[in-house]
Amino acid sequence: MQAGFGPLVEGFIRVPLNDMSALRNAVEGNPNVVAVFFEAIQGEGGIHAMHIDYLQQVRALCNQRDWLLMIDEVQCGMGRTGKWFAHQWAGIQCDVMPLAKGLGSGVPIGAVVAGPKAAHLFQPGNHGTTFGGNPLAMRAGVETLRIIEEDDLLANVALVGTHLRAALARELAAELASGAVREIRGQGLMIGIELTEPCAALVGRCADNGLLISVTADTVIRLLPPLIMTTLEADEVVAILCPLVKTLLAGTP
Repeated sequence: MQAGFGPLVEGFIRVPLNDMSALRNAVEGNPNVVAVFFEAIQGEGGIHAMHIDYLQQVRALCNQRDWLLMIDEVQCGMGRTGKWFAHQWAGIQCDVMPLAKGLGSGVPIGAVVAGPKAAHLFQPGNHGTTFGGNPLAMRAGVETLRIIEEDDLLANVALVGTHLRAALARELAAELASGAVREIRGQGLMIGIELTEPCAALVGRCADNGLLISVTADTVIRLLPPLIMTTLEADEVVAILCPLVKTLLAGTP
């Protein structure tokens, strides 16, 4: 997202998603590149995932060039995809990882995790924040980690996420076949349903029926349900959402 946030910070090279050739070509002969930074699954961008082979190739390129691999796990981390962090599906480690949102279960919190290549760059006193490290936020983070681990929520996310995507595909089979629904994609409980037309109106219609969703990239329904959701609750989501999607696509007010 760039609209409304200008002027943008200079010096960043942007490349297309999952295109290793584009990345190599963009940095060829440029001695100023020091890091690669991206979301393992783009949230605001429309639930677009980095391919596993692409993640592995970028990690290898960073090793080769001595760059930092920086992966934003604010939205797709903390168990959202069925692993602690989405990039773990590729079997890689990053050097820097921002976290927030799910780390505090709703309590405002942010963190930056740094591995050996980057941890020494910030020394005590180099950087401060007014509310950083406050006891309430830190306790919320610790309890969130404990509950995810003790209640085995990673397994629940994998199970319920698979169930939910299959149910959505089944109920929207005709719309997928016709192309009115372009794709149902995602991992775990981070799911995007891309339509052929703008669908912001669904936010209000779903809320009126007891379901909270968001729409991003204009045409993508974004589902980020609680990690504790059950398969029965997933079925409720499908029962509310799919008829409203069909109504929207049919042009019915």
